Amino acid sequence: MSISLAFDRRRELDYARDLARAFGGALLFSLPLLMTMEMWWFGFILDPIRLAVFLVVALPLLLGLAFYAGFSAGHRGLGHALLDTLVALAVGALTAAVVLTLFGVFEPGAPSRQIVGQLTLQAVAGAMGALLASRQLSAGEEDIGDEDQASYPGELFLMVAGALFLGLNMAPTEEMILIAYRMSAVHVVALLFASVLVMHAIVYKVGFAGQEAHDRPVAAFVHYTVAGYGLVLLTSLYVLWVFGRTQGHGLAEIVDAVVVLSFPGAVGAAAARLLV
Repeated sequence: MSISLAFDRRRELDYARDLARAFGGALLFSLPLLMTMEMWWFGFILDPIRLAVFLVVALPLLLGLAFYAGFSAGHRGLGHALLDTLVALAVGALTAAVVLTLFGVFEPGAPSRQIVGQLTLQAVAGAMGALLASRQLSAGEEDIGDEDQASYPGELFLMVAGALFLGLNMAPTEEMILIAYRMSAVHVVALLFASVLVMHAIVYKVGFAGQEAHDRPVAAFVHYTVAGYGLVLLTSLYVLWVFGRTQGHGLAEIVDAVVVLSFPGAVGAAAARLLV
């Protein structure tokens, strides 16, 4: 009986540590968004349909991220991933609520829709940070074995998650639209090629921790880098749509904005493959 109680106490302490780490990850990853004025505005001016679509799309993405990472490192499987997803969303929302309250962002007497909108946008980024906390804030104490390596579809999924995270940091800002407006066609094409090269170099060439080796470099470039960048472009277009950045703009302006947002998106996609 005493052995069982000791085991349960150890498990509870481990989970409490994982939960504390999740709050740290949520704060670390979402702090730039929590201090971005445009994100405060979009919380209550964003079309409710776009906000709902954003949340519906985010849920399976977070579930997949929980399956490959998760803040409870000792537990794997779809059931634990679902639990981690729900807890991560709660952690992200609570972290956002505390920080935005401390910053005085919540206006006295503000309608509930405004507060819910602000928390929804921030909670997703915080949840992603919470789910990555086990991998990034564990001080190397967990050894992730080969059984946790993602399949090819899984690696493409992780690239989408990384692109979405950095896209969320950039898409709400006016500077992103200004950059797209100032760029010529030559700049756009050059940035597209630069994004692909940077994305490939981060994963395969420059020696970052977790960097991959591949015995078929051309196949790796086509199957991972090119395919991944295509998904980054689609992810960037989706994020721009969520924040209403495509509304009232012509095709050329939308393409420019997608390529601009895909530059940080490509960096995020490459980093996600290394981090997870």
